[in-house]
Amino acid sequence: MLLLLPCALHAQVRKLELDAPAFAPERIHITVYLPPGYPDSTARYPVLYANDGQDMQAVGLQPTLATLYGEHAIEPIIVVAIDMLRDRASGYGLSDRQRGQSVVGGSRIGAIGLRAADYSSWIATSLVPYIDTHYRTRANARQRTVMGWSLGALNAFNLGWEYPDVFGQVGAMSPSFWLAGDRSDASAVQRTRLAQAMVDRGPRREGLKFWFAAGTAEETNDRDHDGVIDVIDDLQDLVDGYRGEGVQRGGLRQLGYATTGPGADVTVFLLPGGHHQQASWAKMLPAFLRWAFPPRPSPSL
Repeated sequence: MLLLLPCALHAQVRKLELDAPAFAPERIHITVYLPPGYPDSTARYPVLYANDGQDMQAVGLQPTLATLYGEHAIEPIIVVAIDMLRDRASGYGLSDRQRGQSVVGGSRIGAIGLRAADYSSWIATSLVPYIDTHYRTRANARQRTVMGWSLGALNAFNLGWEYPDVFGQVGAMSPSFWLAGDRSDASAVQRTRLAQAMVDRGPRREGLKFWFAAGTAEETNDRDHDGVIDVIDDLQDLVDGYRGEGVQRGGLRQLGYATTGPGADVTVFLLPGGHHQQASWAKMLPAFLRWAFPPRPSPSL
């Protein structure tokens, strides 16, 4: 069921409320940001699905898009921003699509991802078809991107990993790759990181592209005492595992920006002095959008 709500923010913003049976009676709030000229065009657009939609004002989505459009730095896109559920830690997490089960980990605030399978399935099998039906999208995986930050980034990774037939690109800022199956001690966490295990088991998702980002001052935790904060350590280990290189030393740990090159499967952006907060994700956002949606070349005359 759909409820269109009046929105005075901008003519190109539409507010929706959608039903998701697994989360009833809670309804999921969606904000759709349409590109300039959408009502007067017949063009179709790539789509960015964003977790933590309630944060879009705080991270400056609209002014960032306006600036990038003005610079012709990105192509026009549709953004579908999904507000977090009341129980954020329940919906954002990892899942096993084949088994239809959530992959639950522990944290100091309790279990993470108890309903991640339901949430991820709803995004991929209900929300995406709804958006493709009601908006002029390019309805294929290569033209769909999903992003998030923190636990929302963990879930964005999950959506790309488990549904590569739906999403072709993932943007994960400050991802919670620390989530583990065993939190009895630091060594156990290191051994049982859940996203790392998903990548290690494989298989590789051919064609799926990842853009990862982290701030160099997000935390002080260093569970394996190697002089690298955990958020960067966890990210490096996952990237190394995906590339089939094992755990490397050096690499992005020593760089402000590291990438495998244009068109490569994995790009990593480190924000010097970046913290685990909206202000830092706002600084990461333009780089991500430039990576995800470069301008299309003009047709040859």
